[in-house]
Amino acid sequence: MAGTLNKVMLIGNLGKDPEIMHFENGGSLVKFPLATSETYTNREGQRVTNTEWHNVVINAKGLVDVAHKYLKRGHKVYLEGRIKTRKWQDQTGADRYTTEIQANQMTMLTSRAENDGISSEQGTAYSQPNYGNAAPSAPQPTAPADASHSQDEDDLPF
Repeated sequence: MAGTLNKVMLIGNLGKDPEIMHFENGGSLVKFPLATSETYTNREGQRVTNTEWHNVVINAKGLVDVAHKYLKRGHKVYLEGRIKTRKWQDQTGADRYTTEIQANQMTMLTSRAENDGISSEQGTAYSQPNYGNAAPSAPQPTAPADASHSQDEDDLPF
C-alpha cells in the first residue's frame, strides 16, 4: 500500500479551560491539555491507572469558537485529528520540540444536563471538513443496562 496515515482519535477529559489566542491576520486557535487514562489489574491484583496527557490545538475556524465557548475543565470530549511536532527555541537558544494533537473534529460527551448535575446520554458532534459551520450529530449509543460484567472486573491490560 502506498502512502501514509497520520490520524488520532482520543476520548478524554480537559485538564483546564481552553485558552484562546487571536492573531493579527484574523485567525485564532484554542489550546488545552487532555487526559486519557487506562485502568487495569496487575498480576498482584492491584488496580493500576496510567494517565497520558496530550496537548490539543484546534485552529479550524468554526471549531475554535465552539470549543472556547462550550468546553470547560473536566469535560469529556472525543477528538479526531493528527499528530504534529513543532520545533522552537527556548530563551537560551536551545532547540525544543513540542508534540501536539491538531484536532479537526470534536464531539462533546459532557452534556449541558450533566454540567447542571442531571445525567444524560447525549453528546454533540462538531467537525470542520470544509471550513463551514459546525453541525451537531445524532446521540451516542448507550451500553445495555443488563451487562453482567463491568470493565472493573476485567483483568486484561488492554
